[in-house]
Amino acid sequence: MSDTRDRIRRHVHATPGLHFRRIGRDLDLATGQVQYHLRRLTREGTVVKEPVGGKTHYFAPSFDPWDRRTIAFLRRETARGIVVRLAADGDRRPGTLATDLDLAESTVSWHLSTLAEHDVVEKSPSSPMTVSLTRPARTAQLVDTVSPSLSDRLVDRFLRSVDELL
Repeated sequence: MSDTRDRIRRHVHATPGLHFRRIGRDLDLATGQVQYHLRRLTREGTVVKEPVGGKTHYFAPSFDPWDRRTIAFLRRETARGIVVRLAADGDRRPGTLATDLDLAESTVSWHLSTLAEHDVVEKSPSSPMTVSLTRPARTAQLVDTVSPSLSDRLVDRFLRSVDELL
């Protein structure tokens, strides 16, 4: 295995859920290099990929698909805030989450729908609706695994500010 490929593999294993561009930035590698080596690592089975919300995230093969999806969301500031709040406080109403997190209700609603589609949260059928984590104990463990990058947090804040203007 080449030195560059091994660096990428070690980085992905040490920081699960990184997306393609973040790997290149972290390791100061050209886009083509990252593409080539991730393709090889994926074919070899030493790295697995999980597409979530328009980004492809990379993991060690030891993570199951639900863990991979959940970690991918935990790398995004707004989704992470929602998940952490649910982990800390239990079931919540979407409006309460929006108030607690100082977010627009439309932003919280969109994230909750996306999280529900990927089985990270579940919405109650009752009215008023409440939202809860599908696997609270496992989610709490994964929260400790992930810390979003500064660039990821800045992008999330920018999108939140645009949402508030609309």
